[in-house]
Amino acid sequence: MADSILKFQEERTLVLIKPDGVQRSLMGEIIRRIERTGLKFVAFKLLVPNREQLVAHYNKDDAWFAAKGARVVADRKLHNLPVEKDAMDYGREIIDLIVNFMTAGPILAFVVQGNESVAVVKKLVGATEPKTSDVGTIRGDFTVDSYDHSSVQNRAVRNLIHCSESPEEAERELQVWFKPEEIVKYRLLQEQMLYDVNLDGILE
Repeated sequence: MADSILKFQEERTLVLIKPDGVQRSLMGEIIRRIERTGLKFVAFKLLVPNREQLVAHYNKDDAWFAAKGARVVADRKLHNLPVEKDAMDYGREIIDLIVNFMTAGPILAFVVQGNESVAVVKKLVGATEPKTSDVGTIRGDFTVDSYDHSSVQNRAVRNLIHCSESPEEAERELQVWFKPEEIVKYRLLQEQMLYDVNLDGILE
């Protein structure tokens, strides 16, 4: 029982504030929104990533390349642009475009821990495409990019932030960006309010 409870409370997720978020001075706002939920920050790192890190991070397969490439082909046809490659090639090119974008300047990588941290952060961040992200989400409130615009310009979508899609993905991604000793274990006083069953010790 205790192990099951700790599994929820110690779930970790990775967040990357991308070069557009750093350059637009949105780091503090993004951190503030996550911090207000009660989730705990356990590691931070400002860095300029390299290609090897990014390829390991995105870790995409042929199905992903085919699906994303098909979207690029459809966008190009919609806007009467030439289709010069097959969907798979366009899909593989997306990773190159992402690498170019993510290595253009510093990013802020950090680890967030707490109950259902993956789902909570995903909710705050919003849908991958800013245009269709809900009002109130980070992407919905602070940027206006779209798949159509980025596809026509042949660049990565500028959506400010990356967050892990699942607990399993988070644990894999964490190993790309952080060594185990760089993740700090500590207790926040507010964790009693968030997690203690009976709130023992509040009243004198």
